[in-house]
Amino acid sequence: MDSRQLLVDTMGELMWERGYADTSPRNVRERSGVGQGSMYHHFPTKRDLALAALERNVADLLPAASELDGPGAPMARIEAYLMRPRDALKGCKVGRMTQDPQVREDPVLLAPVARAFAQVHVSWVKALREAIAAGELRDDLDPEHLAHTLMAVLQGGYVLAIAQQDPGPFDGARAGVLDLLRAAAPSVPNHENNRRNRTP
Repeated sequence: MDSRQLLVDTMGELMWERGYADTSPRNVRERSGVGQGSMYHHFPTKRDLALAALERNVADLLPAASELDGPGAPMARIEAYLMRPRDALKGCKVGRMTQDPQVREDPVLLAPVARAFAQVHVSWVKALREAIAAGELRDDLDPEHLAHTLMAVLQGGYVLAIAQQDPGPFDGARAGVLDLLRAAAPSVPNHENNRRNRTP
């Protein structure tokens, strides 16, 4: 790994652990082993390095979310994504940045975070629409609203787990929302409901 990539990866990990405000260039140099001259050659400012690290963390998040677009039944993909292994006590690499005031107040640093959530939201909406079309969810549900709900459950679950230093609340939140999704399955297939509604 070259020195630039090592700096980006190290900054990304430190921001995940400590946040942007509490990560200093010295912290990055000490953990990465990269010298000061090399660091400032690649990244003249801490903000420049942080932006590259945020882009890297976003790049880590999006392939996982792409599982929602994969093959197989929509609800099976949704369940697999909800229940995939995560380190609840470390939180979301991207979501944690919204809690850092220096990131929130800097439009340039916040932009990759906002873009990542927008892209994940699109994947959720697509999978939910497919589940409705397949008759796995009721057709009176709003995929846009439901996508926001599912994303909020995951991010809120991280917050609860970190606050209590216990992954239990995160796992419970995921299991609970999965129960709600299963309860939202139609009692009869959507196409049969539509046919009955058209019958005089």
